[in-house]
Amino acid sequence: MSATHTDDQQMDGPVIFARVCDGKGGGRAISWAEAQAWRPADADAFLWVHLCRNQPGVAEWLETGLGLPEPTVEVLTSESTRPRAFREGDALVAVLRGINFNPGAEPEDMVSMQLWCDGTRLVTLRRRRLQTPRDVLALIDAGHGPHDAGRTITDLIEAMIGRMGSSIVDMNDAIDAMEDTDLDEGTGALLARISVIRRNGLALQRHMAPQHEALEIIARDAPAWFERHDRREIAESIDRLRRYLDDIDISKESAVVLQDDIRARSDARSERTNYLLTIVAAVFLPLTFLTGLLGINVSGIPGAEDPDAFWIVCALCAAIIVAQVVLFLKWKWL
Repeated sequence: MSATHTDDQQMDGPVIFARVCDGKGGGRAISWAEAQAWRPADADAFLWVHLCRNQPGVAEWLETGLGLPEPTVEVLTSESTRPRAFREGDALVAVLRGINFNPGAEPEDMVSMQLWCDGTRLVTLRRRRLQTPRDVLALIDAGHGPHDAGRTITDLIEAMIGRMGSSIVDMNDAIDAMEDTDLDEGTGALLARISVIRRNGLALQRHMAPQHEALEIIARDAPAWFERHDRREIAESIDRLRRYLDDIDISKESAVVLQDDIRARSDARSERTNYLLTIVAAVFLPLTFLTGLLGINVSGIPGAEDPDAFWIVCALCAAIIVAQVVLFLKWKWL
């Protein structure tokens, strides 16, 4: 049965792609039927099947075809995607998360990938498109891929963490660019962008921290087919992930400092504006009183019949302004 998926051209049942790897860096494509019936005929060969976990037949094959217990099948097909890893007999089970680079997606909306491997068969599952498996698949199709299932897992993890790193670098570059901009222009837009960066940083940290723990479990408790060089690669990935977590902390602190600086400047500008308005009101208050008093419509207004009265009033207003300026300077209001 074939089904069209929104982010893959044409799938063979639940299979996004399937490869029988030759243990020398290359591999050949096989169908869903061949993947279900595959048995290792060569000591170096291994099977990699990448599935869409919400397609029909996935859970049934995991349970009957691979003989996995029901709790493990539930972990591999569940929507509960908190990163975790555990060993089950001679197999490794893990749930990992990667950055969502799909069109229209937010970076904090991460994509999960479940995997199961017994050393000769590697099954990866996802619901939404994830570029990381495609990166490793391209190496296999070019003949430069991993030589065993353990290295395939480490390559997947390295590619996933590398994409996280690029997202963190972009976030740091955005903060640096905002620090160099004129903070007196577009304050609202800058604050909105900083809020987005802080939200993305918190989301990345929330998902990367348990992923760090999952990788430590893989490095410590993986079965014997997960060789020493694979454990070294995982250890390096753990160190990179730890550095990225530190970078996220620094980015969050930088964003908070920048946000406080923008708000402080905005508050200072508002206070300066209010202060100037207060000075202007103080200057014109006595002038308004004087002109209002002379402008009332009653008889007996002084100078009503005097042709020089207008200039006398103007001179009086100028004298009041000069007196006010002198007093404001003396009181250090200006």
